[in-house]
Amino acid sequence: MKSVPQATSLRRAPVQRRSAERLTRILDACADLLDEVGYDALSTRAVAERAGVPIGSVYRFFGNKRQMADALAQRNLERYSERVTDRLKGAGPGDWRAAMDAVLDEYLAMKRTAPGFSLVDFGNQIPVGARDAEPNHRVADRLTELLSGYLVREVDDDLRRTFLIAVETADTLVHLAFRVDPEGDAKVIDETRELLRAYLARTLD
Repeated sequence: MKSVPQATSLRRAPVQRRSAERLTRILDACADLLDEVGYDALSTRAVAERAGVPIGSVYRFFGNKRQMADALAQRNLERYSERVTDRLKGAGPGDWRAAMDAVLDEYLAMKRTAPGFSLVDFGNQIPVGARDAEPNHRVADRLTELLSGYLVREVDDDLRRTFLIAVETADTLVHLAFRVDPEGDAKVIDETRELLRAYLARTLD
């Protein structure tokens, strides 16, 4: 079964398979509509109609469209983590350059192909509250957990800071690449890769 967001983003976590499948349809519909009409024009009613579920089913999980978009962002992060993990299965442990390529390449692939991702990605278009809830902090924390074992590195403040700076830098430059070219400007992406390698080498070599 496809991954679903963590229960913390939901009013009620799905327990039965049928409920989980309904939640998946709701989030798939949300993603498709984001590409078609944008976040401002998105409505819970339109999502319910697209998903083929009663409006009450949407409100059973979400109080408003922001919560729904945040759940989609969390699902994006789960799927991204799975993609990076699968990619690294074929790489040798400790090869941080292969890990960095996997992290960047899988993000670019989702940016180009995942419905709704260009608007929501991991939550960057959604207003956030506490600093620890900021989307790039979510991503950096997840990557630190995911890659520390692969890199045979102990998780400490220095490693967390390094990944956060790398994520913030990559996020800014990848958005620039997609503003220059809808498919992502190849030269900007190449420069991003070289910049990240130079920065990470200081800590990971």
